[in-house]
Amino acid sequence: MNRILKNTFTVGAFTALSRVLGLVREMLQSRFIGAGVEQSAFTLAFALPNMARKLFGEGALTAAFVPVFKGEVEAQAMDSARRLARSVMTMAMLMLVSIVAIVLLGLETVVHFRFDFELSDRALLTIRLVKTLIPYMIFICGAAFGMGVLNAMGRFKASSAMPCLLNVFWIGILLWICFHPELKLDQRIHRVAMAILVAGAFQMAFMLWRMHCAGITPGISFKGWKDEKVRLVWRNTAIAAMGAGAVQINYMLDQVLGQLAAPWAAGVIGYAERLMDLPLGVIGVAFGTVLLPTFAGFFSKGDVEGAREAFVSSSKQMLFVMVPAAVGLGVLASEVTAVIYRGGAFDDVAVMRVSRAVAVYAVGLGFFGLQKSLVPWFQAQNDMKTPLRVSVWTVCMNASLNILAVFGLPVEWRHVGLAASTVMCSACGVAFLAVAAHRRNGSLGMRRLVIPVVKMLAGSAVMTVAIFVVKRFVVLSPVIFLAVAIAVGGTAYFVSMAAMGMKGIRRKL
Repeated sequence: MNRILKNTFTVGAFTALSRVLGLVREMLQSRFIGAGVEQSAFTLAFALPNMARKLFGEGALTAAFVPVFKGEVEAQAMDSARRLARSVMTMAMLMLVSIVAIVLLGLETVVHFRFDFELSDRALLTIRLVKTLIPYMIFICGAAFGMGVLNAMGRFKASSAMPCLLNVFWIGILLWICFHPELKLDQRIHRVAMAILVAGAFQMAFMLWRMHCAGITPGISFKGWKDEKVRLVWRNTAIAAMGAGAVQINYMLDQVLGQLAAPWAAGVIGYAERLMDLPLGVIGVAFGTVLLPTFAGFFSKGDVEGAREAFVSSSKQMLFVMVPAAVGLGVLASEVTAVIYRGGAFDDVAVMRVSRAVAVYAVGLGFFGLQKSLVPWFQAQNDMKTPLRVSVWTVCMNASLNILAVFGLPVEWRHVGLAASTVMCSACGVAFLAVAAHRRNGSLGMRRLVIPVVKMLAGSAVMTVAIFVVKRFVVLSPVIFLAVAIAVGGTAYFVSMAAMGMKGIRRKL
């Protein structure tokens, strides 16, 4: 367990840095771009390479590749591991290049011929941004594949530091924009898209170099494509991609429904999700990243009990942070949103809209984290069908609830309905996965989490009281107030948890 926590702290620390840089990025973008039509067009355009990243990069392909590659590493068959990595990466890159070429050709056809229909300015801006950003999927998927290789070899530092590069380039272009106020909003957002593309090239180059340093030199290889292990990776990738594809199709549907809900809704949802990324990325993603190769190592040796202990221990530590983070974000949603985003093109109305979504998303933080820990349980056993079935069920549920929200709620609350749907479906997904894991491997030991979670909720209640006391009696500037409220609330939580015999995340479990 010590190794799991050490690796989780490593991933969490770099992820925290990336998320902090991401918040700085969002603070600048909210002021220079705002939460209007331009931001919504960018959100939709950027969703396409992100969808590919989750399908072919750190999602389906990595989930299918890591357990097989880990088995080769555990067996000390490094030559076989190198051949496997090169063959799979070559096939993935050829596929991505073909997809990018087809998309670019299709967009050029639409723009130049238009087939007797007129495109709105927003549609033209979205197409322009997609054309700029779509090649990014090649770079980020290559980088994500490198992350999977390094994680399987227990080298988490470089892979967890890689996302920081994107934020550095992104912040750099936004700082450049602040010295060019003459640029229109559509010109500004296009400059951001171009910077993202350059950042992707640097990310991929960095990860390929780190793979070489780890002894897995990247290269083009058409040998071994008929190897049974390569075929296993692609069979599992196809199954996992159907599940991830269903989720991503649903995400794109959310973006389209967001556009129908209100012209600003997709951008507002995007800003709210960025605030969720800090606790979820630092804790939930960190544990999920470490658990996939960890579970794969246990299951390759037939040690189900070891995997079970790893799941229970990591879930307890993850929830120790997620539960108070969820309560704190819910209570301080308006204050956090205002301090992070308000200013320039981001006005009080935008603050209100984003804070409403943040308060709802906060309820789901624990479920989001548990889902990221449960999915690797199946992926590590080369079982991609169970997460696929759960994905299909939750996607259908989410799509239905989203349609009801868009067409049944008042305009100012439709985006809140979209957020609530995501939370409810995540909770159902956790329940479905837990039941399936119990049927497959016996008890996961989740009953051992009940008493600790009750104590965490009690400690969070004490924290909430402390925050309201600060709200009632402390009148300070927004930034200082938020800092004081977090410090007082955090202290109240940790003191109350210590009084109940829980002292938080420990390196030895």
